[in-house]
Amino acid sequence: MKTGYDIIVHSSEGEKITEQKLMGLLKNSPIPDDELLANLGLYLTSKNLSRMLFFYEIYKNVSKIHGVIMEFGVRWGPTTSLLSVLRGIFEPFNRTRKVIGFDTFCGHRGIGVKDGDISKDGAYSLPADYDKYLANLLQVQEDLNPLSHIRKFELIKGDLVVTLPRYLERHPETIISLAIFDLDIYKPTKEALAAIQPYLCKGSILVFDELCDEVFPGETVALREVLAMPQLRLQRMPMTARLAYFEVE
Repeated sequence: MKTGYDIIVHSSEGEKITEQKLMGLLKNSPIPDDELLANLGLYLTSKNLSRMLFFYEIYKNVSKIHGVIMEFGVRWGPTTSLLSVLRGIFEPFNRTRKVIGFDTFCGHRGIGVKDGDISKDGAYSLPADYDKYLANLLQVQEDLNPLSHIRKFELIKGDLVVTLPRYLERHPETIISLAIFDLDIYKPTKEALAAIQPYLCKGSILVFDELCDEVFPGETVALREVLAMPQLRLQRMPMTARLAYFEVE
């Protein structure tokens, strides 16, 4: 039994049982190893595919905007990985389109009164040194694309209240074309929103995973406190339930 990875899910008991059946089919797949990666689509669900389609559409739009991609809240790294793959499809020779992921890699830290009382410090934690495993995976993906000798991703471990200003100070050339907020909680979301303002440009896209979500109210509170909500054109796509985004105008 896994320990220390407490997460909040909305699946019914019946859905959980069915998902376990699908997981069993994947673990016991008769497909040979040299064909399994090419056939992983067999095990997709509409929920998982909808998130991929969302970021496919977002990436299409952001490919016209110059700058790096920053993801705040990486956890296992599926979005980081997907963005790296999409870069290889849309703009394989764009060496400046770096994907930079920030995470504690040890779960939530610093939950306060504005975050409600559902989650807790340590939730969404990861195995020790998972960031190293993820970095290795991203490098393998990069090795399969052009310009593989130029590393176009970076994982930054630690409290982004400290690590993000430090990164921006080291990289004054930074322009942010896409920022993805999946931190869940108030304090780091507010700090990141404030820190990246001078590095955005007209057309930059900001994506949020928990806006208008009673489970994680802190994300919405942070956005409201940093930016003028009535001036934001918050949008969504019909294939996803809670992902929202806006373009800097």
